[in-house]
Amino acid sequence: MPSDLPAAVLFDMDGTLVDTEGLWWQATAAVAESLGGALGPEDEPHVLGRSVEDTAAHLAPADAGAVAARLTDAFAERLATGIDLVPGALDLLRALTAAEVPTALVTASPRNIVEQVLPSLGGHRFDLVIAAEDTRRGKPYPDPYLKAARLLGVRAEECVAIEDSPTGIAAATAAGCRVVVVDPRSGLPELGAMSVS
Repeated sequence: MPSDLPAAVLFDMDGTLVDTEGLWWQATAAVAESLGGALGPEDEPHVLGRSVEDTAAHLAPADAGAVAARLTDAFAERLATGIDLVPGALDLLRALTAAEVPTALVTASPRNIVEQVLPSLGGHRFDLVIAAEDTRRGKPYPDPYLKAARLLGVRAEECVAIEDSPTGIAAATAAGCRVVVVDPRSGLPELGAMSVS
């Protein structure tokens, strides 16, 4: 493996590999409406890139557990209608496999949602999956990225994190990763952009 490649590439899932942020927003808006509220731009930091539990606590602090289950169900229903890949996702995953660069999925989504999404990623097998349940604190804290690096046996500073949301960018930056910010409409960069030298 060329020395200028990262020790590992750590991928967020929603909005970086799969274009599902809109589906998550729709699911959250539907649950918020059922609770008598409505989502607006001011809610984005509490919804996009956050765990189900964080979003549920934002919508209904007194009943967050039940609301989290409703959010997960509403999101899963929307995923079942079809998952769009971010342009370049499969190409980058294949290039990383060919270059023998370890990959990890580091997501704020719960594991049952991850299991629903993984089949859409062309059979790519991540070396590690860190889901919402796997750390006590999720994004924007660095814990998920630090745990991924530790379990892969590398330093976070040697890793590239692929993120799209301010919450995820904050988490990866706090962990010390080099961060590549993705706009789902523009797509993922090629392997050559992963250099850490």
